[in-house]
Amino acid sequence: MPAYSHSTSRTRVQSQTQTAVPPALALPVIEEAFPRNLHPYWPKLQETTRSWLLHKRLMPADKVEKYADGLCYTDLMAGYYIGAPDELLSAICDYSAWFFVWDDRHDRDVIHGRPEAWRRLAVQLHAALDAPQLHLHHKDPLVAAFADSIVRLNGSLTPSWNARFARHFHVVIDAYDQEFHNRTTGTVPTVEEYIELRRNTFAHWIWLDLLEPTAQFELPEKVLENAEYQRAALACQDFAAWYNDLCSLPKELAGDELHNLGISLIHHEGLSLEEAVEEVRKRVQECISEFLAAEPEVLRIADEAADGTLAGDSLATALRSCVSNMRNWFSSVYWFHHESGRYQVDTWDDRATPPYISDQDGGE
Repeated sequence: MPAYSHSTSRTRVQSQTQTAVPPALALPVIEEAFPRNLHPYWPKLQETTRSWLLHKRLMPADKVEKYADGLCYTDLMAGYYIGAPDELLSAICDYSAWFFVWDDRHDRDVIHGRPEAWRRLAVQLHAALDAPQLHLHHKDPLVAAFADSIVRLNGSLTPSWNARFARHFHVVIDAYDQEFHNRTTGTVPTVEEYIELRRNTFAHWIWLDLLEPTAQFELPEKVLENAEYQRAALACQDFAAWYNDLCSLPKELAGDELHNLGISLIHHEGLSLEEAVEEVRKRVQECISEFLAAEPEVLRIADEAADGTLAGDSLATALRSCVSNMRNWFSSVYWFHHESGRYQVDTWDDRATPPYISDQDGGE
């Protein structure tokens, strides 16, 4: 039985076109209270990221031509990092496109039983993260493109920000390795285990780190560790992760995936598919409520920081930028899932094999 009915409710988006949203996935509060924004550089980003994917050999030319724009990877980032300098946003979009390609390689290595290839790639990515300049011409395009992204992002702020970003991404690589182990051993994580793992595989802290170069200001530790700032930050990223799980559930069930909040609920809590969909949807809505409660508190911190000094006013401006872009994450993620070909499973020839991937081991 399908998880979702595809009769449509419709809403007007920024481009003034109509995007269909299945009722089971529709969130009126997002459509009404979270206006959609796109960075003005967005039209150029499609061209630059398409060229980067070709230049870095991350996708074959025919697949770039046919699928790259329709996957909407640039739309997702251009809807989040409003205010970023154009060059930085281009680097973020390329990095995001790399992340999706890496995710697909991980999936194919699992499906085709390539543990040696995966472990080699994981080790190489750890090394490239620590010394990206030494890996710019690596024989595996995925490693070379990753190194290129890190070099570009590392030029955004300070060495301390670079180090934090690297620490966070080492954890992401290890989390993907844990997923690989789980899938090859048939291990479905419990709900609690999955939530912890998902926050790392979704790279919560990476996307939050990138708020700071967007604001062109490195936040002090006391702000990053502030309970209300963390509450708002976690809410926007958990929303993205759980909404992705909600939209991905049919694709991941078809592809024998084990990592989805709905799958953990079905396997460990005994929920039916319909009950699991409803529970994930409830958690998605709770994230929205959490953010709406935390947002004014973060803005209050910004107001208190604005004391007329250069340091205080700069911090206040940066905080307002960060929380505003956390807000943007809700609408950007929401519309991405209804516009990107990555989730249009019903249009694929094989529901278990996305048409936009190159089904091979890239690590020679």
